Order: sequence, then C-alpha cells, then structure tokens
Amino acid sequence: MELSKIYRPIQQDLDKVKENLRSIIKVDFPWLSEQLGHVVKSGGKGIRPALTLLAGKFYNYNLKYLLPMAGAVELMHTATLVHDDAIDKSVVRRGQPTIYKLWGEEPAVLLGDYLFAKAGEFVSDTQSPRVIKLFSQTLATISSGELNQFLTAYQVEQTREQYFQRISSKTASLFSLATESGAILSQAPEEQVKALKDYGYNLGIAFQIVDDILDFTGTEEKLGKPIGSDLAQGTLTLPAMLLLERHPEDNPIKKWFAERADQKNIDLAIKLIRDSSIIDECYRVAAEYCTRACQNLSSLPENASRQALIDLADYVIKRKK
Repeated sequence: MELSKIYRPIQQDLDKVKENLRSIIKVDFPWLSEQLGHVVKSGGKGIRPALTLLAGKFYNYNLKYLLPMAGAVELMHTATLVHDDAIDKSVVRRGQPTIYKLWGEEPAVLLGDYLFAKAGEFVSDTQSPRVIKLFSQTLATISSGELNQFLTAYQVEQTREQYFQRISSKTASLFSLATESGAILSQAPEEQVKALKDYGYNLGIAFQIVDDILDFTGTEEKLGKPIGSDLAQGTLTLPAMLLLERHPEDNPIKKWFAERADQKNIDLAIKLIRDSSIIDECYRVAAEYCTRACQNLSSLPENASRQALIDLADYVIKRKK
C-alpha cells in the first residue's frame, strides 16, 4: 500500500505540519535560510510526524498540541541526518548533495544544532512537561546511540545484542517518541500510552532492519545514496553480522575493516549477502517486530487510524527505499 493511502486519516493535518516546517526557512540570515531550505525542501516520507498524528487520533485529537509535536519529531530526525552526514562524510542524501558536501563539516554540525534547538522550541508549544522531558530523554538516547556507533566503527567483534541496542537508541527511540507523545497529548489512558509507545518502538526496530537490508539490496537511484555505504563507513549491520557468522575466516568484511583500501571487498560482501539466504532471514526478523508492533494495537479503539498503523507496519516490510 502507498503511503498516501495510509496517511489518508491525517493527510490534511500532515500538510499543516509540512507548512509549519517550511516556516523555519524565513530567517534574516540569508545563508542560514539557504541551508534550511535545502534540508526542509528535500523532505522525506514523513513517517515520524504521521505517527504522532495517528497516535493522537484515538482520544482527544487536539491539533494545538499535536501539530507542534509532529513538527518537533521531524526536525529532530532531520537534525540527526545532518549530523550523521557530517560524521560519516556522506556526500549524498535522498538523491541530493548533503549539507556537508555543499558547505562543509562545521556548518553541517552547527545547522544540526540549530535544528535541534528549533525542535525544542516546537515541543515547548505542547505545554506538556512530561512530553518536553520525554523529548530531552530521547535526544540523549539518540546521541548515545550515535556515540556507540562511532566508537565501534570497523570493529568486527560485535554481538547481535549490541546491534539491537544501537538501533534501539538511534532509530526506535524516535519512533516511540512520536507515538508516545501523540498518545500523551491526546490524553489517552496510561495503558494505551504504553501500547502506542511499544508499537512505535517495535516498528522502529523493523524499519531500521529493513533500512540495513536495503543498503545491500537496493539501488543508488532508489535509495538516494551509494549501496553498501554503512559497510564503507565501518557500521556493522544485521546482514553483515550474519555473513560474518557464516564465513568467520575468509571474509571480505574483515578484510575491508582491517585495510579500508580495496572497494572490491565491499562489492564481494554485497554479492555474497545477495546470493545467500541472509536477506530472507533479516526480513523474517523485521517481520517479527512488525507483528509485535501490531499486537500492541489490540487494546486500542477500532478506527481508521488503527488500520493505518497496521498498514504502516506492512509498508515498512515491503518498502524498497
């Protein structure tokens, strides 16, 4: 199913979120305005703000608070991408040159900081101390995940537990922030707040696993970035871990991490993973998390938003970019 159909219950309000995000481009500093325009207009799938709105649809759907929160989670996500590109020295994102590529490392870091600050400004408009605290805790969690990834780069000896802990911090925490905050701001009962939080967490894990799969199976045209970029930057993801488990001795990933000189090792790793059952195994793991996510919705009222969340889990498994 296409995202446009899944978003139907909240599409008009999601458009308002995007309009609010475009408003941050209007600053007196032309150079900053140009940078902000570049990251905001490049856009994404809008999954995180959509999750906030959909989670808010079960009880008191108050756009006065939900709209700024949805904008805040999208700004936080955008800020992490800008910082990621600076850390990884990535030159392409969503098929466009990155801030790092166009302006350099220092401006990219500072712009990311600016986006985090604007996200904090947005979330303060919710007037909810609980949500503001949750936002700050999530930012700390994401930062710890980024530090973990940086400090373990090019290290072959990593466990699956470490992998899941890393993607829990880097990706799932923001998904659960989106759904938990939407539930809190709509005055959902605590049982339902937890159910939506857990849904977001499990969906976030599945989303990242599929992201990691696509890094080996996708195309640069669809992904908007080079294939095998995680491996090139020394990030050990689930498909790569499974390849190391199956070929512990003569393994191109080990050679690449040790020497970082021969692109042929990355190309061979991609081929070996594509030609094995590793991809199917990774999809099975992702599907298990999507199943858990949907099970969390069983206690929620039956409405169009609940169906949209179920459809979104299906989309995550089947997406190609």
